[in-house]
Amino acid sequence: MIKLENIFKWYNVGGTRSFVLKDINLHIEQGDFVSIMGPSGSGKSTLLNVIGLLDEPNEGKYYFMDEDVLALKAKKRAALFQSHMGYVFQSYHLIDELTVYENIETPLIYKNLSSKERKAIVADMLDRFGIVGKKNLFPSQLSGGQQQVVGIARALAGSPKLLLADEPTGNLNTKQGEDIMELFKQLNDEGVTIIQVTHSEKNAEYGHRIVNLLDGQLKDI
Repeated sequence: MIKLENIFKWYNVGGTRSFVLKDINLHIEQGDFVSIMGPSGSGKSTLLNVIGLLDEPNEGKYYFMDEDVLALKAKKRAALFQSHMGYVFQSYHLIDELTVYENIETPLIYKNLSSKERKAIVADMLDRFGIVGKKNLFPSQLSGGQQQVVGIARALAGSPKLLLADEPTGNLNTKQGEDIMELFKQLNDEGVTIIQVTHSEKNAEYGHRIVNLLDGQLKDI
């Protein structure tokens, strides 16, 4: 599903290259559940952003579902993201001015769906995540755990083949965090490929394998 070959990412600082990712080679199969671990500043979020098409490497090859991603025009790349990927952020990234219902509906607006189809999908997500009663509330009226659940519902509304999660339980209490990880396990059992960045060894163990990053380099796969 995903093939990263010789991926480098750097920034020019005072005329010298400061590397964030160095010679990353990583293959991820469909249906896999991969946990990316490493200390702060090791390049974890950058690697996830490259996979999620939110950032571009300076060098290397990236194939997603046999597409040479880096050779695609921006519009085609955006379509690839919207069709196949969902992203769960640590800080939720909900739109403050939109209700829970409208936040979940947002990614569907970019798809070629009728209003009726969008309504059915959002209703299904609200029901699945037990937040029907919260559909008209705004993010500021929700707890951190509830906001994260809405973020996950939004990420899944488009039925992605790949779910990317950056420290998805970082702002949650222990019980909320466990609920989110159990949900991820269930989604993975249903066939969704998951890549998560985490500091938590306990959360990492939900994955089928753990990838360790140190100073922008993979240590073991």
